[in-house]
Amino acid sequence: MPDIPRAVQLMWGLDQPGTRGPRRGLTLDQVLDAAIRIADAEGIAALSMSRLAKSLGFTTMSVYRYVDSKEMLIELLSDRVIGPPPTIDPGLSWRKALEAWASAELEAIFAHPWFLDIPLSTPPSGPNNMAWLEAGLQTLAATGVPSPIRFQLVANVSLYVIGRARVMREMLASLPEEDGSYPAMLATLLDPEKFPALTEALAEQMFETEEVSWEEADFRFGLDRLLDGYERYVERYR
Repeated sequence: MPDIPRAVQLMWGLDQPGTRGPRRGLTLDQVLDAAIRIADAEGIAALSMSRLAKSLGFTTMSVYRYVDSKEMLIELLSDRVIGPPPTIDPGLSWRKALEAWASAELEAIFAHPWFLDIPLSTPPSGPNNMAWLEAGLQTLAATGVPSPIRFQLVANVSLYVIGRARVMREMLASLPEEDGSYPAMLATLLDPEKFPALTEALAEQMFETEEVSWEEADFRFGLDRLLDGYERYVERYR
């Protein structure tokens, strides 16, 4: 049997935390939920074992009975905070189903944006992350694409979602509320002879959308083009 890290054992309920010491006053779920509340309010940088203990009304050593270190705490949070996957309508086409899966992942990430600050140091191995992967693979079950390739396709969509989420989060945090000043500034700076294509795009209002925000439109445009390529690829197995 392979050596399973304790954090992974805790995720899957293979180890029972809090058994050390004379008294059990908490559960692991309570510890993790309190950590999520702190990170939601103040960001993951504010999370520490002492801060967590204080919020729970326990000593720091009491919290260490449940989680060995801050690193283990964050590893546990990386699975808990993403939550369970969406329920996909089985009547949808594979493309619509995978699109719904990707949109749900983006929504889950932005429910707790600090998720993006968790280092991707190890492959996901918790039950929630595995359930998301299973749901993604199921969207492609009827395509005829071999299982290993379906895995790669789903992983690629997830990487796209995470990447776009990072860009969206950083730009939303750094840019002022859209008031037309950015394209106006570029129009002033850019020489049409040196930047003819960009000037044309600005003139046609590339930053404006009528129905959705620019970040949503940008996300959906990239996802649509990715799935366009998937459609061509899936046709090879039909």
